[in-house]
Amino acid sequence: MKTKVLIVGNPRETHVGRHFVNGARQAGIEIPVMDVEEAYRAPRLIRSLCWHLLGHRPARLNRFNAEVIQCCEREQPTLVLATGIAPLTGPTLQRLRSMGITTANFLTDDPWNHNHRTTWFLPSLHDYDQVFTPRRANIPELQALQGPQIHYLPFAYAPEIHHPPGPMSDDEKRQWASEVLFIGGADPDRAAVMRSLVSQGLNLSLWGGYWDRMKDLRAYARGHAGPDAFCKLVAGAGVNLCLVRRANRDGHSMRSFELPAVGGSLLVEDTPEHREIFGQDGECVCYFSSPGEMAAQARLLLDDPVMRSRLARNVQERICHTGKNSYLDRLLTIVSQCG
Repeated sequence: MKTKVLIVGNPRETHVGRHFVNGARQAGIEIPVMDVEEAYRAPRLIRSLCWHLLGHRPARLNRFNAEVIQCCEREQPTLVLATGIAPLTGPTLQRLRSMGITTANFLTDDPWNHNHRTTWFLPSLHDYDQVFTPRRANIPELQALQGPQIHYLPFAYAPEIHHPPGPMSDDEKRQWASEVLFIGGADPDRAAVMRSLVSQGLNLSLWGGYWDRMKDLRAYARGHAGPDAFCKLVAGAGVNLCLVRRANRDGHSMRSFELPAVGGSLLVEDTPEHREIFGQDGECVCYFSSPGEMAAQARLLLDDPVMRSRLARNVQERICHTGKNSYLDRLLTIVSQCG
């Protein structure tokens, strides 16, 4: 029987749902999409009331679930793959199972993180057939649900947007160059790390949300980086910082694969998952375990362009050529497990 996957996720350019869609099309897998943003579409006041008073509940949760069932009746997928904290309820997942459809979730966020915790999503996890998690810290809690089969599956990169930039003029190279680059949101633990680097005299370039709201780091905030800017920034940085999100209990992050695919030289937070992905210190990346060690390693890399070039080549080879780490590879793994 030919595989047909229905994605329930965010189809916008930098989201995992879109990466799966692009990967599926490369493999000739038919893949309609249900946009999760439709579940939240409502007047602002209603959205706010549902979010704050009803446990982050989407305003159109029931209607969206009815639309998913209608789409499945029309499209007849063999697999429904949701990404993250998707607005699918237990009764809907049970209905899809009764239709002979396998259901799976690639759990991009930690649902036990207080920032993501909901009153409606955790109960629905029990009713998936398969759950794939990119963080091992979730596995005991997921297994305790005594419902779906649980699999560890890392994040990946999307070759259509995570790749070395094209040729740049000297002016462009100067425009996108930086010493120490971080692309990601201003979580409190990350801000503490950046303050430590500033105190050591390192020149930072911070891209992502909320850095401009911190008075002492505002001078280093550069705004948001779209896909094209992302590639130029990573390639032009002396050192790319790769941090995990503590609130998510991450052992690695999406950047763990996206930065190598662009060809950046990486200074990586030392975790067991990062060691599994990148190997020993100095093979493909340099590791750090404390702010002081990070500052020392950053200076070492900035002073040694030959080492930076070697690490960038090695990590790109390891992630993009030796290993199977694209979102198409991850999708094929999910389809195989759910077959």
